[in-house]
Formats: sequence, C-alpha cells, structure tokens
Amino acid sequence: MDRGKTNTEPEPEPEPEPSRTPAPRRRELDLLRALVVLGLVFFHAALVFSPDDDFYVKNRDTTDVVTVLAGLGVIWAMPMLFLVAGLGARFSIRRRGPARERALRLGVPLVFASLALNPLPQWLRLRAADPAYDEPYWRFWPRFLTVHLDFDDFPFLLDGRYFETGHLWFVVLLVAFCLLLVPVAAPLATGADRAGPVVARHPALLLLPAVPLALINALLGMEEDFAGWNRWAYLLFFLCGYALADDPRVRAALRRAAVPVGVLGLVLFAGTAPGFMAAGDGDDPFTAWTSLALVTRGLFGAAGWCWVLAILGLLDRPRPRPSEPGQPSGRRRQLWAYLALAAMPLYVLHQPVVVAFAYGVVGWSAPIVVKYVTIVAGSLVVILVAYEYGVRRIRVSRFLFGMRPQRRDERGPAGV
Repeated sequence: MDRGKTNTEPEPEPEPEPSRTPAPRRRELDLLRALVVLGLVFFHAALVFSPDDDFYVKNRDTTDVVTVLAGLGVIWAMPMLFLVAGLGARFSIRRRGPARERALRLGVPLVFASLALNPLPQWLRLRAADPAYDEPYWRFWPRFLTVHLDFDDFPFLLDGRYFETGHLWFVVLLVAFCLLLVPVAAPLATGADRAGPVVARHPALLLLPAVPLALINALLGMEEDFAGWNRWAYLLFFLCGYALADDPRVRAALRRAAVPVGVLGLVLFAGTAPGFMAAGDGDDPFTAWTSLALVTRGLFGAAGWCWVLAILGLLDRPRPRPSEPGQPSGRRRQLWAYLALAAMPLYVLHQPVVVAFAYGVVGWSAPIVVKYVTIVAGSLVVILVAYEYGVRRIRVSRFLFGMRPQRRDERGPAGV
C-alpha cells in the first residue's frame, strides 16, 4: 500500500485462532477401533486356511481366497489402529499430562499377557506340528519364558527359543511410540496447529505422508510378522494421528477429499497386483530388491495412506442432535461405548482363543467353511464372555488389561 494515501477500505478480519477447548472425543473412531479388533478374529481364523502364512495351527486343506481377502484388510486395518492410537495419545496428554501414563496402561497388559496368555499358542503350535509331542503345559511355560536381551530387533528386546510377543507386537510398538513421543509431544502439537490452516487451503497436502510411507516400505522392506507393513511405517501413522486427526480444519479437508483419495487408493492398490502375483516366481515382494518388488512395496505404502484418509473422511460426518431422527438410540449408543472400552482387552484375549479353537477344529472331517464359521463364532463368544465376566467387572482384571477403574455410570451393552 502507498504510504502517502489514506486507506478507506475495511481491514480484513484476522483468521480466528484455533480453539483451545479440547475437541469432543471421536466416538466413531473408538467404534472403528473396536470393530477392527473384532475383525481380527475373522482375520486370524482365516490364516488357519491360508497356504502362505505360517500360523500356529494349520488346516490340511487351504485356499488362495484367504490371501486375496487378507490383502483387503491388512492395507488399512492395522495402520488405522495406530492412527487412532495416536489420536488417543493426544487426548490423553491434554487431559492427564505426558504420554508416560498411557505407556503404563499399555505396559501392564503387555507384561501380564506375555506371562499368562502368550505361551498357549506356542505350546499348541508344537502339539499340532508333532503328534508325538506330549510335554505338559506347566513344563513348557518356564521354557517359553527363558529369554535373553537382543537389541538387534528394536523395540523387541526379548528373545528366546520359544518366546515370542505374538499378536502383542502391536502393544510393544505402541509402548515404544508413546515413549518416543514424550520429548516431542509439545512441539509436534504446536506445529500441527500452524499447519492446519495451510492444509485447509490446500487439501492435496494431505497426501504428503504417502511419500515417506512408500519409501519406508520400499527401502526397509515389508514385514510379514507385522501385518505386511514395516514397523516404522506404523510410527508415521501414529504421529499423524497425534498431530492432525482432531484438527477441525483438517477434518473438513478430509471430508471433501475422501472420495477422490479413496479412488486413488484403489488404483494404487490395484497396481500392486503384478508384484504380489509374481511372488511365486521367486521375486518376493516383501524383501526383494528388484525393480518390481520395490515398486510394489512403494505402491502398497502409498495406497494404505489413501485408504486410511478415505475411511477417516467418510466416517467423519456431522452428528444429528438428540432430537433429530438420525440420532442413534440410547441402547445403540450404549453398545458403541461398551465396545470402545472393550477394544484393548478384546485385542489381548483374541489370538490365544482363536488358536485354541483352531487346534480343536482342524482335525474335523468337515468343509473349510464349516470349520471357519465354528472357529469364528466360538472365539467371539468366548472373548466377549471372558471380557464381560472376567475383566470388565473385576477391579484387578481391569488394571491387568489396561482399563481404568470402573465408573458408576458405566454399563454393559444391555444396561447390566
């Protein structure tokens, strides 16, 4: 503006500062987390019949259908769990201080389940592989817990001939990520607040994390033991959840971009098909350094980010007011809240139960469909009953499974 002239135009209104009031908890993401955990029952039961996976108990007959269906889940399910965990860490730090408290709530169930639950699948693996193996469980248990420190596989520091973290790798990584978050939590949150307006004006910036995710998967390799993703790719999902997932400006951009980003994710995922189909020719897409394998892993990483963004945007819709017709009924809201609280205990419980059912079912002379349905249905019933009567209602069990003390207003799915 020329300093010699008087400006008669009104000054533009300053951009409003982001609200410092904590955003309401994303209940739809809590529900999604619980549904993903329950979906793991279906996923791990399917591995019993997969020709490619070294699951604890294997059926004699297998089918390639499982491999295709599993790919549709692994590309987004576990990344979504880590992103939602990052969002949960943001809420936890706002309300209760540093992430150490969250790490403690993860560390207790990790130690408990490693001692009490994880030996069972390994013992059943030995029995399923060798019919002559008759070692009692009480003798195998101390051999499972014979461990030594191994810093080559960080953050998995314990190793042993029979010891494994099993499905608790998710919890191990979350503990590590929460501890890594502590020194950078404040500057990361500040930087995210400043980035919000920029992302709102340029939604295409939401795609930027796809680049490091593609590079991590391509250069460090995909890890079958961690649901097909490299472990450090999950750290990026976790940090993105912490930094951006509850910013209202970013959420608005996500809602607008959900459909085109979802279409892009489908195209990228389709591009991985040649690489994964060539695995039988010795070109392992998880670890090989050929051009095809590198491109396949990179496309998988980018596609996973697009799928997660699309799901976030599609789920994030304005909630009806209590008086409006679209508002969920009181019983349905109660069920959603119940499942949200149950997510961690159900995750800890599910795999030993699935393996135990599979061990008892694979010997049947029945079609694969019958065996699969039996394993899934039986496992769901057992873990839900175990949670309701063995975890949720007992103070000590709640602590061991990472739950806070029960509130007076907490009820079961039917108000019990």
